[in-house]
Amino acid sequence: MGAILAVSFIGFFDAAYLTVQHYQQGIVPCIVFEGCEEVLASKYAQVGGIPTSLIGAIYYLAIFISTLLFVDRKNPFALKVIGYLPIAGFTVSLFLVYPQIFVIKAICTYCVVSAVSSTILFVLGLKVLKFKSKINL
Repeated sequence: MGAILAVSFIGFFDAAYLTVQHYQQGIVPCIVFEGCEEVLASKYAQVGGIPTSLIGAIYYLAIFISTLLFVDRKNPFALKVIGYLPIAGFTVSLFLVYPQIFVIKAICTYCVVSAVSSTILFVLGLKVLKFKSKINL
């Protein structure tokens, strides 16, 4: 569970940073890749006027809090969230990486951090579901 806490915290921090920059209309420095501004200004950076980074921050926070709940109280619903929510996050991540590569033709470093975080949480979530089935929670 420590790995899930760490990765969800990294994802939350990354998404929260982008959300703050969005609302402050700040310039996000692009490290490693080039194209952060193009990606973050694209139509894919918002859903119904809501920044995808804000949706991501809520997603990572939900996993982080659910993990704390499970560790502290062995809450079975929290374990389901830890197992199933990353499936949705990974799927959304795939849908957001595709336009970066093939439509916008620019890569955002922060988006890559989020995609990697989502992928790791997806793999860990599958392990949680396997664990869950063994203990019948």
